[in-house]
Amino acid sequence: MPGRHLVVEADGGSRGNPGPAGYGALVRDAATGRVLAERAGFLGIATNNVAEYTGLLEGLRAAHALDPDARVEVRMDSKLVVEQMSGRWQIKHDALRRIAQEAGRVLPATHVSYTWVPRAQNADADRLANEAMDTAGDVVRDHPDEPAGETQPGAASSAGAPAPEAAPGRDTHVRPSGALARYDGADALTVVLVRHGQTPLTVVGGYSGGGVPGPSLTTHGRTQAARAADVVHRLTGVWPDLPRPTEIVASPMVRTQETATAISRRLGLPVRTDARLRECEFGEWESLTAPQIEERWPGELGLWHTTGTYVPPGGESYEQVGERVDEALQELLRAGTGRAVVVVGHAAMIRTVLGRAMGAPSSRWSRLRIPPCSLSVLRAWPDGAAEVTAVGYPTGD
Repeated sequence: MPGRHLVVEADGGSRGNPGPAGYGALVRDAATGRVLAERAGFLGIATNNVAEYTGLLEGLRAAHALDPDARVEVRMDSKLVVEQMSGRWQIKHDALRRIAQEAGRVLPATHVSYTWVPRAQNADADRLANEAMDTAGDVVRDHPDEPAGETQPGAASSAGAPAPEAAPGRDTHVRPSGALARYDGADALTVVLVRHGQTPLTVVGGYSGGGVPGPSLTTHGRTQAARAADVVHRLTGVWPDLPRPTEIVASPMVRTQETATAISRRLGLPVRTDARLRECEFGEWESLTAPQIEERWPGELGLWHTTGTYVPPGGESYEQVGERVDEALQELLRAGTGRAVVVVGHAAMIRTVLGRAMGAPSSRWSRLRIPPCSLSVLRAWPDGAAEVTAVGYPTGD
């Protein structure tokens, strides 16, 4: 009896050639485009070609695990791998020959075909390879039971298409236990607030504001961003009543843009920048640590934290930050409810959003703990009602 028709998309990369390398692969149902399995792994120091061939091998293994009798079309943007595995070019490199031979034993040669595709059509496999390199870890995800109608990364759909309607029979008047007591069935806007990952100033406790572009993420900060991206991707498994994100908006600072890029790769969504989401401007305190600020401006840092209205020299108060950030959030709310937006920002900036949503005075906002790459979730309604679903949810450190 003939097996399933599957598509394997595979890729690999090396940051330096050779250099830190990783591979990515996914298996789709050929008829629906639905992702059935994802694989990625960090290879240590390796060449780009070794990474590409390893992605092919692991993609075929994942397809074999789904159906040993499957007929597989392999799609890759590596002309070298496609031509060599199709038998039109010789494989001269010993390491590549060994991986190719192992790949050839996974499924009968008559069951596998190879197609070259442009890089843009192999973005999901590339995203997985980058995830492996960012985290220096492995990815094994299987999705055999997800609804066939659900949009997945790279599946055939229009980039601007509306979100799928609720499943038949869904009762929007039923609220999860512990959720805001809202019985009219009105849809909310879900805002997933993600703080950026670690930077050099995070390590030393320096005040890093919105008045300068930098600093960039540390190596550990990039790992944190990749982990946060994975948690955002799985968010509906934690809160099944929340919609899947359909938009990513980020502060213009380098650290938030880098964090948002990791989330973008994971969700397959573009990043939009909004300058109103930048961190508090600290003026003359920029890059200084708390002891340094206290030495030069005795008692003033405490006033900034505890009053909500104190303006540091050349900077902003908590309330001033809250007002400009709220303008951005109100714009998101006017753009439509019943959807989820990922907002990548900063510690003080996120505190203002949550503090205002809870109706807390600005003098209390600094009491909210927002660690690097933590998630905070807010649900907001057009009439001003709001629910703080989570504050500072850790994504791993």
